[in-house]
Amino acid sequence: MTKLGAVFLPSNPPERLRDIARAADEAGLEQLWLWEDCFLNGGVAAASAALAWTTRLSVGIGIVPVPFRNVALAAMEIATMRRMFGDRAIVGIGHGVQEWMAQVGAKAASPMTLLREHATALRALLHGETVTTHGRYVRLDAVALDWVPDPAPELLFGATGPKTLRLSGELADGTILVAGTSPEGVAAARAQIGGREGHELVVFVPAATGPTAERRIAKQQESSGMDFAGAAGDAKAVAATIERFAEAGATTVVLQPTADDPEPEGFVRFVAEEVRPLIG
Repeated sequence: MTKLGAVFLPSNPPERLRDIARAADEAGLEQLWLWEDCFLNGGVAAASAALAWTTRLSVGIGIVPVPFRNVALAAMEIATMRRMFGDRAIVGIGHGVQEWMAQVGAKAASPMTLLREHATALRALLHGETVTTHGRYVRLDAVALDWVPDPAPELLFGATGPKTLRLSGELADGTILVAGTSPEGVAAARAQIGGREGHELVVFVPAATGPTAERRIAKQQESSGMDFAGAAGDAKAVAATIERFAEAGATTVVLQPTADDPEPEGFVRFVAEEVRPLIG
């Protein structure tokens, strides 16, 4: 069965998260995803709060930029969330937007090398290993977590380009694709990732409902330059779009509201109560 989620856009002020997360939980939404975009909401703080305010909802961070965090700190944060909230806490890692990474003085000369080193050390730490490594970017001396999560969490990569997709297929348990990826793009990404059994494929899909849905989706596509506009219309129309992504290989479809959505709480209820029953 295709998993279904929705996005809490970081353009919403942090104080809106509580009401939206609770609305999602009460409506039975499976997943609510957050972004750690610069310079908006902090992903770990926001996700932890959303998890504490809810009881059933899974909360994902898509993604945590690895240049931002020492890998030991990233492991401590992820382990803490998993021990507190179990598998409801989902964290993806990735390169981050290179322009933003440069702004904060964290841009790596080789993002691929950094991601490989970070992911390798992170996986080992989360599996309870003592890690010593002297890489180009990641350097640890006999580091081990005291509070290891059990079981160890899945490792997800945010990826777009072919090199990162191949690396995700090699090292990660799942891949997160950006909004605007078409169903054809999902199929192409699946091919780049390779045939690793059980590899999750999460895709963000722009979506809108209500009388102004088509206008808002068109406006977003024009302003963002997305290749794929998204889903606009009633629950049946949105569900038909989700099925196209599932057929292309997506295992989780996360619907992303437009920035000018008039009622974010209503959007998560729409996804959970009207769209979910139509998805196989």
